[in-house]
Amino acid sequence: MKHFLMRCSMIVCLLMVLTVPVQAAESYSHLYISISDALMNTKQDKDAEAQRALEQFATDWSSVASEQTEAKREVDKVLEQAVKASSKEERLTALSALSNALRALEKLENPVDESEQRADFGTKMKPIMATFEQALATGDIPTIDAAYKEFNIKWNKNERPVREQSIAMYGQIETQMAFLRITISSEEPDVALMQSQYTELKKTIENFVAGKDTAEVVEGDYSLASLIAYIDEANDLIDEGNYKAASDKIREFITIWPSVEIEISTRNGSLYTKIESDMPILVSDLLKSKVDVKGIKSKLDQFRTEIELIQGNSDYTIWDSALILLREGLEALLIILALVSFLNKSGQKSLRKWIYVGALAGILISAVAAVLMSTIFNSATVDANREVMEGYVGLVAAAMMIGVGIWLHSKSSVASWNRYISKQMGNAISSGSVFAMASVSFLSVFREGAETLVFYAGIAPKMPTSQFILGIILALIILAIIAIILFKASGKIAIHKLFAVATVLIYVLAFKIIGVSLHTLQLRDSVSTTIVDGLPVISFIGFYPTLETIIGQAILLVLVIATIFYKKKQAK
Repeated sequence: MKHFLMRCSMIVCLLMVLTVPVQAAESYSHLYISISDALMNTKQDKDAEAQRALEQFATDWSSVASEQTEAKREVDKVLEQAVKASSKEERLTALSALSNALRALEKLENPVDESEQRADFGTKMKPIMATFEQALATGDIPTIDAAYKEFNIKWNKNERPVREQSIAMYGQIETQMAFLRITISSEEPDVALMQSQYTELKKTIENFVAGKDTAEVVEGDYSLASLIAYIDEANDLIDEGNYKAASDKIREFITIWPSVEIEISTRNGSLYTKIESDMPILVSDLLKSKVDVKGIKSKLDQFRTEIELIQGNSDYTIWDSALILLREGLEALLIILALVSFLNKSGQKSLRKWIYVGALAGILISAVAAVLMSTIFNSATVDANREVMEGYVGLVAAAMMIGVGIWLHSKSSVASWNRYISKQMGNAISSGSVFAMASVSFLSVFREGAETLVFYAGIAPKMPTSQFILGIILALIILAIIAIILFKASGKIAIHKLFAVATVLIYVLAFKIIGVSLHTLQLRDSVSTTIVDGLPVISFIGFYPTLETIIGQAILLVLVIATIFYKKKQAK
C-alpha cells in the first residue's frame, strides 16, 4: 500500500507539470478575482479571508512584468496601502483604487479609444433598439416579449464597455432593463408604462454613447450578505401573505444587484445568469391574482442557498495544516527511531549516521518538490484554471488520504504494528550495507514527504499563508516533543493507539477535503450543483447542502464503515 501511495504521489506531481496550459498573452483576470474576493470579505468583516485574497494578489502580481513602469509602480503603491489598511473603510478605498490602477495599467498596455468604444456600442445596439420600438408600437405582448429577449441578449453580449467605463451607467441600464422585464411579465402588462420605461432606458444608453455620465451611484455598503437579507425579508413577507411588499423587496434586491453582481459572476456564472433572468419575473409573479407561493419560495430558497454557498468560508485552518504533517511525520519518525534502536541493540552504532543522512536527503528532496509544486500553482500560466486544478488535486489528496486511513487502521493493533516494524528493520539489516541503511531511511522520509505534498496541494491554496506555515511549525514542534518522549520512554508507549487516533483525524480531514474540493468545482461549473433543501452550510467541516458533495462524502463514510467491519471480521 505504501509503495503504491508513493508512486501515486510522484505520478500526480509529474502530471501536474505536464498538463499546465501554455498562455502567451498576459492576463489579469485572476488579479481582478483576488480584488473581488478581498472586497467581498472586507464588506463581510472577514479580515483573515480578505488578507488571504490580498496575499494571493501579491503573489500573482510579483510575477507580472510590464514596460509601463510608472503605472506598475502605482499598482505597487496602492497594493501596499491595501495590505497596511487599518480599518474596513480604508481597505475598501484602497481596493477600489487598486482596481482602478490595474485597469489603468491594462489600458496603457492595450490602448483603446473610449469614445470609439462608445460609438461602436451605440452602432451595435441601434438596430435591436429599433426592432424593440417597432414591437412596442404594435402593443402585442408576445411580440414585445420576444423583442425584449432579443434586446437583452444583445445587451449582454455588448455590455462590457459600459461596465468598464462607468459602473454607475451600467447599473442604471441593468436596473432599467430588469424593471422593463417586470412590466412585460405582469399579469396585465401596461404598454404605456413599458413605453415610459423604455424611453428612460433609451436615454441612458444614448447618454453613455455621447460620453455623458448621468447615472447616480447606488449608495450603500452592499455584499452577498445583503442579497441574502433581502431574500429572507421577501420570504417573511410572503409567509405573512403580503405579496405586494415582498414584490417591492425583490425590486430593492434588483436595484442593488449591479453593485454586488461581480462577486457572483466571477464565482458562479450560471447563478449570475439565473438571478438576472428570473428575479424580475418573480416580482411580476407576486403581483398576479393567483400567486404560486410554493414555486416562488422554492426559487428564492434556491437562490439563497447558492449565494450562501459562494459566501461560505471554505478555508482550512492551522489544525488542518498541522494534522497532515503530524500524521506523515509520525510514521517516518517511528520507522527511523525503530531502525536506530535496532542498531543500538545489535551493536552497530557506527551505522546510525547513515540513517540520519538518508532522512536528511529525504527531507531535502521533498522540499525541492514542494518548491516546484508551489511554483506551478502560483504561475500566471494557470490563473484561469487554478481553482479547477485545486478542486481535482483536492479530490486526489482525499482519495490518497482514504488509502492512508485504511492503512493506519490496519496498523492500529500491537501485533500488526510490530510485524510492520520488524519487516522494515529486517530488510535493512539483512544486507548489512551502509547503502541499505541510508536507503530505508531516505525512502521512509521521502515517501511520507511525497504524500504530504499531494495532501498539502489539496488544502494550501484555500488557506491563509500564515495559517499554513504556523500549522507546519506547530506540527514540527509536536513531532520534536514526541521524538524526545519516544527516546526517553522507548517501549512504554502504545504506538498503535497513536495510530488509532490518527486514523480518526485523517478520515475527518478527508471528509472536509472532499466537500471543499467538490464545492470548488461546482463554483467553476465543472461539477453540477443540485441543492438539497433544508440543509445548512457547515463550512468548517466542509459540508455543503448539494447532492454531489453529499454523495462524495457518503462514499467516504461507507468505506470507513466497511473497513471497520472488515478489520473486526479478520480479528475473529
